[in-house]
Amino acid sequence: MRIIKRGCFSAIGFLFVLLNTVCAEAQGDSTLKGTPDYSSIENWAAHPWKHDPSDSLPAPLREAFKPDSSVDIFFIHPTTYINLSMPEGWNAPIDDADLNSKTDKSTILYQATVFNMAGRVFAPRYRQANLEAYYTTDTAAAQTALDEAYNDVKAAFQYYLAHYNNGRPIIIASHSQGTTHAKRLLREFFDGKPLQQQLVAAYIVGMPVEPGYFANIPPCNKPGETGCFCTWRTFKNGYLPGYVKKENFTAVVTNPLTWDTDKPEASRKDNDGSIFFNFNKIAKHAASANIHGGVLWTEKPHFFGNIFYFNRNYHIADYNLYYISIRNNVSERVNAYKKQHTAG
Repeated sequence: MRIIKRGCFSAIGFLFVLLNTVCAEAQGDSTLKGTPDYSSIENWAAHPWKHDPSDSLPAPLREAFKPDSSVDIFFIHPTTYINLSMPEGWNAPIDDADLNSKTDKSTILYQATVFNMAGRVFAPRYRQANLEAYYTTDTAAAQTALDEAYNDVKAAFQYYLAHYNNGRPIIIASHSQGTTHAKRLLREFFDGKPLQQQLVAAYIVGMPVEPGYFANIPPCNKPGETGCFCTWRTFKNGYLPGYVKKENFTAVVTNPLTWDTDKPEASRKDNDGSIFFNFNKIAKHAASANIHGGVLWTEKPHFFGNIFYFNRNYHIADYNLYYISIRNNVSERVNAYKKQHTAG
């Protein structure tokens, strides 16, 4: 399934910082072998015991910031190893300082920060599969690369459970390749398992989630539901990529402005804030959200300079377009989860 264009992808121009970070070629000659040691804090892109970009806050939110530390967020970052010449092979080493910096300054800053008011953010570094894994006709090699990446994510989650969780509520969050792995993680550890009782919600964004993929974890149908999952893929109104047209199912879609299956459409006036290239500036009323089949549509995002923006695939901005709405919804679900479990 093709998510974005070959090469340095032309995604959403107004995320200039993010685009520069992700599109720069990952350099480095380190070749860490074997399952990473997740007792080392260096093998975590985000961790409560160190200061990292997941601790950042857009300037307008700082004064009212009242963090909650009773919930944990396990965030799985998307692909940042995008050099299709694959200088490190199918999987990137996790000790490549340049690649790690790019990850931290892009997805950890612009996506993982959505969750930092709701709890402690854990985001493991992992031997991510190269972007080519989503393009190649060598499906066996691609699957091997994705399996190796997932095995690292799984090892990190097992270490987290054994050493940090202590029965705390959990939010699983992810984007793109991270969602490829989050789906497997949820099915292996939560779906119909005792750990499902600790699941506040899952935000598994940027990849299709097939109806019935989980046996016991339902889609979230209302904004305050818990133990469920939210998912969407964002495109311009009227656009359906070829790979979506070829899907033999209609993917589950959550509206990230209404969070309500009975309200599949929302105007950009309902959007309280997006984060674009300037992390410290919140742009209000920038994007609408309308469910169409297995995708989410929005009108062309409103931002200064959008006259020069022609892309119709907003994959890279799945979180950023709805930043404040996601942030508020996470808090709502956390509060609902606490009420449910204290009442019991």
